[in-house]
Amino acid sequence: MSIGANIKSLREERKYTQEQVAEALGISFQAVSSWERDENKPDTDRLIRLAELFDVSVSAIVEEKNKIFKTKEAIYNWEHMKTYVKTTAKNFKMHNTLKAIDCAFEAHEGQKRKRSAVPYIYHPLNLACHALSMDIVDDEIIAACMLHDVVEDCGKRLEDLPVDDRTKELVRLLTKEKAEEKRRDAVIRSYYDGIAGNPKAALIKCIDRCNNLTTMSWGLSRDKIYRMIRETEEYYPALLNVVKATPEYNSAAWLLKYQMESMLDIYKRLM
Repeated sequence: MSIGANIKSLREERKYTQEQVAEALGISFQAVSSWERDENKPDTDRLIRLAELFDVSVSAIVEEKNKIFKTKEAIYNWEHMKTYVKTTAKNFKMHNTLKAIDCAFEAHEGQKRKRSAVPYIYHPLNLACHALSMDIVDDEIIAACMLHDVVEDCGKRLEDLPVDDRTKELVRLLTKEKAEEKRRDAVIRSYYDGIAGNPKAALIKCIDRCNNLTTMSWGLSRDKIYRMIRETEEYYPALLNVVKATPEYNSAAWLLKYQMESMLDIYKRLM
């Protein structure tokens, strides 16, 4: 597909008329029409503004669609991951984790990952499998991976979670307070400071960020992607240092840093 065909396809997907696109860009609808017919091409400034309007990357507008690779929203089957986590928990007598799995499935029932048909439970299962794949077989950590979003996103009360107090404390640290925009920076700073005081929470949060970075290309708007990049660069080096300073997580710190920084570099280049 040509640039013109891409513009037309994106406009129609978002149910915009040519007139609405033209008004948003401060041009005539005839100009938009000429782009879609491939008679003319938008300049760089208008390409950027089109990308912002359609909430896509510039490359999504300018690249030939017949050369795009097939993408995936999920790599592993969530049911297989559930079996793996449950089997591991039974083998290692991880009682918190066994309870956490059932609690997480009940709490996230019916939820989907942003802008996808992927069940939300894929995300906490991914965190748990990520930790286990790095030989972190810790009942509190795996249970908190499963439960890290249930208070913040599902309305669960911390005191009602079917896990021990140390696991509840991890979930508490990983639960971000909702705040108005004017308080957002202060709330986030306090949030990360609290996590940095607990190596297990720091480890889980780094795994969480790695997983979210891999999905933000289709799950977040351009503005939120920029915000996530800035937030990652500001707060995660300190968390990675906490993880690295904990002997049993030293190898995990190397892998997490590599994944995080390589993903950030890819996004920066593409955007």
